[in-house]
Amino acid sequence: MAIVKYLIIFSLIFSSQLMATEEPEFTLILKDNHFEIREYAPRIMAQVSTSGDFDEASSGGFKVLADYIFGENIIKDRAEKISMTAPVLAEKNNNEWLISFVMQRKYSMETLPKPISLDVRLTEAPKEKFAVIVFSGLVRESNYNEKFQLLNEFIKDKGLISLEVLQVARYNPPWTLPFFRRNELLIKIQ
Repeated sequence: MAIVKYLIIFSLIFSSQLMATEEPEFTLILKDNHFEIREYAPRIMAQVSTSGDFDEASSGGFKVLADYIFGENIIKDRAEKISMTAPVLAEKNNNEWLISFVMQRKYSMETLPKPISLDVRLTEAPKEKFAVIVFSGLVRESNYNEKFQLLNEFIKDKGLISLEVLQVARYNPPWTLPFFRRNELLIKIQ
């Protein structure tokens, strides 16, 4: 029931800011149909590690991160609401999932509110390159394997070197019809 509450809150916030939702800054190096090569600028991430299957981990991680941005934080002896950004990222590492929100560019590590939960970790990601496939529909652990294979073929065809870090990026609130959803798989490359 608590997950539903957070999804509703997220939906209300996200829908009112749909056109204004900040996304991570990147330079587009190559676009080839649904494939892209991007170089992301350094960014600050709020992250939480969770376990379980993709859906369980995404929901659980989202809840903890949503609590953080909705005010379970402290800066200068008070809580501060942090605006939602897109996408919500999920990265699998063995049996764990790392769920992440990219923080708005206006923040530095010094100005960003500190999480109250010990589960939330703030990290600085360096400039990085990713090969990306953009697609619509629902994202489930069982059905992104086809997109993963296509992205790996693109990486090989372009002579790129994969660093085997796979991220799943979801941009839309849960009520968005599947064919209107924007999703991405990203594989880190050299």
